[in-house]
Amino acid sequence: MAERTETEKRDLTKDLAAAVRGEVSSAAADRALMTMDASNYRRVPRAVVAPRDADDVAAALRVCREHGVPVVPRGAGTSIAGQATGVGVVLDFTRHMRRIVSLDPDARTAVVQPGVILDDLRAAAGAHGLTFGPDPSTHSRCTLGGMIGNNSCGSHSVAWGTTADSVRALELLTYGGERVRAGRGTGPTGAPTGLPPRLRDGVKALVDAELALLRTGYPDLPRRISGYALDALLPEQGSDLARALTGSEGTLGVLTEATVRLVETPAARVLAVLGYPDESAAAEAAHTLLPQRPMTVEGMAADLVGSAAGLPAGGAWLFVEMGGASPAEAAARAEALCRAAAADGTTGHAVVTDPAGQRALWRIREDASGTATRMPDGSEAWPGWEDCAVPPARLGPYLRDFRALLAQHGLRGTPYGHFGDGCIHVRIDFDLLTPPGVRRFRDFSHDLADLVVSHGGSLSGEHGDGQARAELLPKMYGPELVGLFGRFKDLWDPAAGLNPGMLVRPDRLDDNLRFAPLPGRPVPVAFGYPHDNGDFSAAVRRCVGVAKCRNERTAAGSADVMCPSFRATGEERHSTRGRARLLHEMLAGEVITDGWRSPEVHDALDLCLSCKGCRSDCPVGVDMATYKAEFLHHHYAGRLRPAAHYSMGRLPQWLHAAAPAAPVVNALARTPLAGVAKRLAGVAPERPLPALAPETFTRWWWRRRRRAAPPPATGRTVLLWPDTFTNHLSPEVGRAAVRVLEAAGLRPLLPPTAPLRQAGGALPQPALPRLHQPPLCCGLTYVSTGQLDRARAVMRRTLDVLTPLLAAGRPLVVLEPSCAAALRTDLPELLADDPRAPRLAASVRTFAQTLEDFAPDWQPPRLDRPVAGQTHCHQHAVLGDAADRRLRERAGLTGGLSGGCCGLAGNFGFERGHYDISVACAEDQLLPAVRGAAPEAEILADGFSCRTQLDHLGDRPGRHLAEVLARALGEADA
Repeated sequence: MAERTETEKRDLTKDLAAAVRGEVSSAAADRALMTMDASNYRRVPRAVVAPRDADDVAAALRVCREHGVPVVPRGAGTSIAGQATGVGVVLDFTRHMRRIVSLDPDARTAVVQPGVILDDLRAAAGAHGLTFGPDPSTHSRCTLGGMIGNNSCGSHSVAWGTTADSVRALELLTYGGERVRAGRGTGPTGAPTGLPPRLRDGVKALVDAELALLRTGYPDLPRRISGYALDALLPEQGSDLARALTGSEGTLGVLTEATVRLVETPAARVLAVLGYPDESAAAEAAHTLLPQRPMTVEGMAADLVGSAAGLPAGGAWLFVEMGGASPAEAAARAEALCRAAAADGTTGHAVVTDPAGQRALWRIREDASGTATRMPDGSEAWPGWEDCAVPPARLGPYLRDFRALLAQHGLRGTPYGHFGDGCIHVRIDFDLLTPPGVRRFRDFSHDLADLVVSHGGSLSGEHGDGQARAELLPKMYGPELVGLFGRFKDLWDPAAGLNPGMLVRPDRLDDNLRFAPLPGRPVPVAFGYPHDNGDFSAAVRRCVGVAKCRNERTAAGSADVMCPSFRATGEERHSTRGRARLLHEMLAGEVITDGWRSPEVHDALDLCLSCKGCRSDCPVGVDMATYKAEFLHHHYAGRLRPAAHYSMGRLPQWLHAAAPAAPVVNALARTPLAGVAKRLAGVAPERPLPALAPETFTRWWWRRRRRAAPPPATGRTVLLWPDTFTNHLSPEVGRAAVRVLEAAGLRPLLPPTAPLRQAGGALPQPALPRLHQPPLCCGLTYVSTGQLDRARAVMRRTLDVLTPLLAAGRPLVVLEPSCAAALRTDLPELLADDPRAPRLAASVRTFAQTLEDFAPDWQPPRLDRPVAGQTHCHQHAVLGDAADRRLRERAGLTGGLSGGCCGLAGNFGFERGHYDISVACAEDQLLPAVRGAAPEAEILADGFSCRTQLDHLGDRPGRHLAEVLARALGEADA
């Protein structure tokens, strides 16, 4: 049977490739990437097609009909009900069919292909003062085709409605190959126009026969998304076939083009944040604000928001956006709303006019679909009842009943969402891994459906029914109307070839759960995964598919890093989500069958820069750099590694050995022998070899200590970490840091290279270290290449040396951000069994943090000039840069640094085959920021990789903040 299936798959792929000009693949990796969306469900497709145009779609449909294979249209794969998964052929519209065909600012319409990303349309419309009204939290990556398929809404629906309210015409292909142009109105016979005769007559007959049912069978509420919107076909509704097809989840036709309405965007926006005692009070008040004509009324409670800054007192909040023709008008409207709300019992309010402050607060809301997947105690929570909606005036009572139902089933959840429209999002701590837990999920779903219906609500208020709720539609609509849905489906898709199992005659809501094929027990791993109880499967499960890693552009004012390789390639496999999906399938063992030896996973991880950006930017905290190191550790166990792992992965050893002969090595690097060395070492031929320092930082330090009297021991003693890069490649950074720390009244000392025997952790006396002693190391290069056994060894030696020295509470000052991040996170997570590890990690400070914490009264020299450059990606992700920003401000260094990753990223950009991607990553944010900087600007780059990338690709060198301040001290002394 399996052999027959493989033969059929090969024949299907062959015929598709012959008929379609776009890409066709049935490879394991491409299929694995499409097994899941952002829901709880998983279905394995036979092949993936990326059509180039409508003719390609028609050709793919023809081949699939001939083979009897179903088709699933797919956009960004952020659907939360399972409707973007399928067992047949997935049509991926994100690669090619993403063109804005036309934009008419006078008519306020745009014609778009289904793969157009919403933010791209909004940017194009924004040039004319227009926008597309619906804006789900995934606006930076969701597609118009997906929005039309699900009838998406977003936070501005109180002002601009759902996607159905913004659709004017749709061009589709049925599974049978019929071309349809669906619009509004009917022809002379009273039938919809733009349809082939079979569909035209069938739709008219169906509507004419069921007028009473269509007029009485639908609840009246703004967020009624469930089922087919057949009431839009009523004469009094304008016989709007485009509206009726919106929200049909790809079950009736495949969208190839859409004409959509644009709306005028206010010239100014102000955010009013209203505090309430609790969630129920906020829910009760939301609908009372609608007469003020707000643009948004979003609700969140303290269990989701946490300790976010800028919020007024309260246990729950409404975020209410007001627009105006000017900032003053918008602010006045917001103040008037706050006064009106105060009469209904707010606990406080804040009016946020600063765009950066508004963005920070909106980010909390937009990331909620990810952050809500972890409960306060770290346990997992899942979608499934993500977006029920009730009449807005019923929201308060509904939420109280909802909380009671959760308690009745022993479940927990964190509601938030579109309170002004009565739509609630929630992730619930279902146990979807065990049979009893799945039964509870099913029982709760039935009970909640009854509760929603009792409040006059809709099972879906935004994301569609898919598999998650379609089984329960008879509770909402009754069997007669659900039967009509089936007849409508059969009219359009008699062969049941489009997205079967969704919406009509659906699969059971507890079938196809994506967790079922995962291992029942934790797999043996090297890292501790402290946030996932040591379970690698749980760590991989963190990715729920919200796909923030698929952002192709950086939002205004954002310093996000994730995901540089996706931004460079645009390919799903090079996104954090794509890699997590492949790891999931590796653990499942069905599509990817080679386990840790998988070439599919290896190839996807090869372009991961280990920038750690996902550790902070991913709403659910996926840490792909750690997963990559784990994978490489197992993948190469007992096998020959790539040359780069031996050269750059063991860089600390090579640099230590080469240090005495630095002048000779540097001279040889300028001869033709350098090319031979690079080939043997796996180094990209385009990269110059970095020059070794004639004198290492540690030798300079000990020579200085022996020849000069130490500074007075009046200041706080700090340990200065001599990382590999500072020590051997940029000792000027270390010398500058010593100058600044001493000027600030601190007493920097270097640790010895071997454990001390003195009692009490006394610091060593000035003496040159012996050359045979290996240097201390954070283990960074070993971790990034997956040499975890060696990493553990060097980390344990570091612990042996540093633990007694840090016993007195001395901070460990680390100048290289990547090394600081390794000591802060990789070391305790690799040495989870060593109680000394967390104490060392807690002692790590950046240069700026050290000055702020231990020399708070020191005033740096004033420079009074702008800055440009990039915050190191590891500092952004692990360490934070708040202290750096405050130090720069005190020094008169104005402006901000860009986000993103420099693209060199340690060994990544030096490895053969990575050069072009490395350059593309640098061109994303770093190089444009430096090119656009004022001539007098200081170019800051605390990381050695960032400075090296600027040396190789830019025309302005970058410097460490310590160097900038040290030079200013020298100028002041002069």
